[in-house]
Amino acid sequence: MAESTAVEDSRRSAARIVVAALVLAVPVVKLAWTLGGGSAAREALYAMGPSNIMEVAIDLFLAEPLLAASLAVVVSHMSYSYFSARGGALRHLRSPVPLAVGSAMVVPVAVGVVVGAINGPVWGTATGALAALLRLTVFLEYRTGRRSPESGKRTGEAVGSLWQGVADAGRIAALALTVIVLPLVAFGVAVNGHSWTTVMFCDVDTGSGTERARVIELGRQGHGITAWSLDDHQVVVGENCLLDEDEVIRPPLWRSG
Repeated sequence: MAESTAVEDSRRSAARIVVAALVLAVPVVKLAWTLGGGSAAREALYAMGPSNIMEVAIDLFLAEPLLAASLAVVVSHMSYSYFSARGGALRHLRSPVPLAVGSAMVVPVAVGVVVGAINGPVWGTATGALAALLRLTVFLEYRTGRRSPESGKRTGEAVGSLWQGVADAGRIAALALTVIVLPLVAFGVAVNGHSWTTVMFCDVDTGSGTERARVIELGRQGHGITAWSLDDHQVVVGENCLLDEDEVIRPPLWRSG
């Protein structure tokens, strides 16, 4: 039992570390690959302000449907698992099943609505459905005795029913989604060569005159923008800007070289 508890604790810690690492690392990797190197990423970060690195993460969430859906499902599952292990499961076991299931579905519906509003109803429906399914498997773990409602730990009993098997399958699926699928999706988004934010054509002062240049917006400044010039590879101030619908900056990593 002690060994099983230690393994379970390590899995939960690994899942939390993976999510935290992705939130910190993916925006930096995105900047470095898209702009062409670490020095360019540093210049862009200085122009934006290092504290705004989370804005890059939010922009990626808004722009990449698969990343948004994966992260939303993982956060929904992790939050439910966490609070269930800390007293939530006991409250649910004392409540009628419809009420307990209904309260567990609030977050999946919310993340489905958010993802759907940003990326369309198909993505929203898929996100909400998967988040709900994985939450239900956590609910089944406690209802079928696979976990102790007092401690949140796995009981270590052998699978004795179909529903216990479903609960175990859901736990494995959630773990795979957190430590394998989500990191792969996040890394793919970071090196796909697409801009994380708006691309524009602006008038840029090069020091020897004003010219039209394709830029990535880094921030607003008066009547213009602070931007990264894709022609001169430096931070510039752009004015009289027009939106460029093409967000591709360079080939993805798997097509480079």
